[in-house]
Amino acid sequence: MTLIAFLCLFVLPVAGQDSNMQYPKSLLSGQWRTYYMATVNKGSLKDFNALATGGYVRYEYRIAKSLRIGGALYNSTNLGIQDLQIADPQTGRLSRYEEGLFDRLDLANDVVIILGELYAYLALADHDFRLGRMKINSPLINPQDGRMIPSLVQGLWYRYRPEPGRQLQLGVINRMAPRSTVEFLKIGESIGPYPAGRGVDGGPARYPGNTDSGYVVLFNADVEITPAVRVNLWNQYTDNISNSFYLQPTLELSPTIQLQGEWLHQNRVGEGGNSIDSLRYFTPVHSDILGARIRYMEGTSGISLSYTRILPGGMFLSPREWGREDLFSFQKRERSEGTADSHAVVASYQRVFGEEKLKVRSIASLGHHWKPDIGNASLNKYAMPDYTHANLDLFFDLAALPNLKPELLLTAKFSDHRNMGVPEVFINKVGLFHLSLVLNYNF
Repeated sequence: MTLIAFLCLFVLPVAGQDSNMQYPKSLLSGQWRTYYMATVNKGSLKDFNALATGGYVRYEYRIAKSLRIGGALYNSTNLGIQDLQIADPQTGRLSRYEEGLFDRLDLANDVVIILGELYAYLALADHDFRLGRMKINSPLINPQDGRMIPSLVQGLWYRYRPEPGRQLQLGVINRMAPRSTVEFLKIGESIGPYPAGRGVDGGPARYPGNTDSGYVVLFNADVEITPAVRVNLWNQYTDNISNSFYLQPTLELSPTIQLQGEWLHQNRVGEGGNSIDSLRYFTPVHSDILGARIRYMEGTSGISLSYTRILPGGMFLSPREWGREDLFSFQKRERSEGTADSHAVVASYQRVFGEEKLKVRSIASLGHHWKPDIGNASLNKYAMPDYTHANLDLFFDLAALPNLKPELLLTAKFSDHRNMGVPEVFINKVGLFHLSLVLNYNF
C-alpha cells in the first residue's frame, strides 16, 4: 500500500496535465463463478467431487486519464457436497484436483477470501507501469486459472510497446499468492505448499519451509522480425534458486500453416534454495527442453501436432505453485514438471460450431507421454508412469445471455504400466476420468 501511495504522489504532476479531459472516473467489474468438479478413480479407489461458488469483484478509480488505482477481492465458498478432508482409505491420499477449489492448506476453511489485486497503473505513450498486487502471464508464472482463485503476484511490472508487433516487458516480484491459498508469501515460502514429491534419494522432498529466495526478475522480448517470422523470448531469474531462459520462434509458412519451436534452458543459481543438499529445491545443475509444433488453421478450425523432449541431463523444475508450464505438449490436468529424459506427442483439433443463438468453441487433444522409470526419483520426482491423455474442452456462447460463459472439460488418462496394481502409482494420476463444469457470469 505504501508503494502504491508513493507512485500516486510521483505521477500527480503528470495527472494534472490532463485533468480537464473527460473520462470515466470509476469502473466496477467482476465475475461470479460456480464450479463443479469430479474425479472418478480406478476400481475401489475413492472418487472425489466438489462444488464451489464465488468469484471476484474489481474496482478501479481513475485519478487521471493516464493513472488509475484498483483492487480486486476474490472469494471461494465450499458448498459442501463432499468432505475433502477424508482421504482414500487404501492409500491415505486426499483429492488432487478438487481441493484446489478452496484453501488447499486448510480444507476446513469453507469460505476463502483474499485481496488478490491492489495496484496503481500508469500509462504514458508507449510505456505502462503496474505496481502492487496483480496477475501476470509468462511461460512459468501465470494465473493458471483452472480453479476458483488464480495465482497472483506482488511487485512492479513494466511494458514498452513502441509499435504493433513489438513488445518489451520487465518485472520484479517480491511475493506470491499461489492458486488456492489465502495470503501473499515470500518467494521462498511460496515454493512448497503444493505436494513436493520425492527428493533425489527417493524419500520425501524436504525443501518446503527450507527454501531461501527473495525475489524474481522477469524479462520478455516479443518481436516481429518479418511478417513471417516472430521471436518470443523470456528470461526468469529466481534469486538463489535458478535461471530459466525460454525461446519460442514462429515461422508462418503460409496464411494457414505455422511452424514453431521452443527451447527452455534452466541452470541453478546460488544454493538452489538451500546450501544443504537434502533441503535443496533446485537440485540439477541445469536442464533443457526442446519442442516443435506445426499448426494448420482455416477459418475457425485448426489442427496441430506437438512434440516435447526433456533431455536426460537434468530434471525440469518449476514451482507448481506459480503456474502451469506453457509448453507445446501441455494438456489440462497434468504437467511435465518434475521429470527428465521424457517425451510427449500431442495432437489437437479445434473448431467453432453452432448457430447464432448458440456457438460452441471446442478443443480436443490426444497425447501420449513417456516418462522415466517411476523408481528413479532423480528423473521422475512424482513417480508418474507413462500415460495416454485425452481432453475435450467446450466453451459456450449464448446469444440470449451474453455475459454467461459456461465451460465443460472432460479428461481421461490411461496407463498400462506394469505397476498399475499398486494404487499409490495411479490414484489421482492415471486410470481416471475427470469432469469440470464451470458457469462464469461476467459483469
